[in-house]
Amino acid sequence: MKAALLERFDGPLTVTSVPDPVCPADGTIVAVRACGVCRSDHHAWKGLDPDVALPHVMGHEFAGQIVEVGPQCRHFRVGDRVTAPFILSCGHCTDCQAGRPTVCADQEGIGFTVWGAFAERIAISAADFNLVHLPDAIDFVPAAGMGCRVTTAWRALTDRAQLAPGEWLVVHGAGGVGLSATIIAGALGARVLAVDISDDALTKATELGANAVLNVSGIDDVGEAVRDLTGGGAHVSIDALGSGLTFTNSLRSLRKLGRHVQVGMPVGSHATVPLPLLELVYARQLTLHGTRGLGARQFAPLMDMIAGGRLDPAPLVTRTIPLSTAGAALAEMDGGQPAGVTVIDLALG
Repeated sequence: MKAALLERFDGPLTVTSVPDPVCPADGTIVAVRACGVCRSDHHAWKGLDPDVALPHVMGHEFAGQIVEVGPQCRHFRVGDRVTAPFILSCGHCTDCQAGRPTVCADQEGIGFTVWGAFAERIAISAADFNLVHLPDAIDFVPAAGMGCRVTTAWRALTDRAQLAPGEWLVVHGAGGVGLSATIIAGALGARVLAVDISDDALTKATELGANAVLNVSGIDDVGEAVRDLTGGGAHVSIDALGSGLTFTNSLRSLRKLGRHVQVGMPVGSHATVPLPLLELVYARQLTLHGTRGLGARQFAPLMDMIAGGRLDPAPLVTRTIPLSTAGAALAEMDGGQPAGVTVIDLALG
């Protein structure tokens, strides 16, 4: 099969022939039809993810069609249209059985600990536990555009923060996951303030339903500016980027008893940051949540909203590219990235 192979960190991706994946006994082989290009892929490409060993195939936001089924897989058939969370859980441990698969101790990360979907085919283990049927209403490209971004934002807002209608959500970073949070919050009846330093990103957030936007370039006290715009502070704030600055700004944006959700993955020098414990967490009685991914069995209410026409992920996708330009798309992220979500369409070659 063809795959975009990473042989040197921060180097080119070479589209070349590699061996087809072997179907796990409890899994499937999926023909990849589309795959998103994510900021987490950029982290892996730069060598910032310790789980990635070279040579490697990245890509974790896939949608496709099953072409082979292992003998122990019971609930999926050849031809089924599917996607999966980027965290492949074992399906058997105490955490998995209790509905907490994203903290499974025996998990694999598509495109990180195992080869991913910048390729024509991908193997999915424990398929009965990890695969998700795609509704007919969702085409492959928008399904890949949802990827980890819509699903992670969904869990951040519904499970972790429990965002309620009428509440203010402030989104720090209007990239893929921030824009996903914007459309989800709107569908849930909340009000959204999108924060970024890119006018293009904020324009996209407005198109997707943000009630207000704030370009924070040159603003010294972002928290104060957000509190002014939201009448005392947001009820929920998410750091969708994963930097020390956006984390601090997120906390300072909250009203008393507010809820912060860490969505963006902090890497390098941002992995450990000062915490204003007395001034904010203690005095304002804030709640801090971490979130990472969404288990396959938690996709159902999200898919129901999409199938019912209450949520449309398609406008998130602003560009489709062939597999051959995946490396160039990652290199673009060195200096930011285009507004919206880029998706590799395998039909483009």
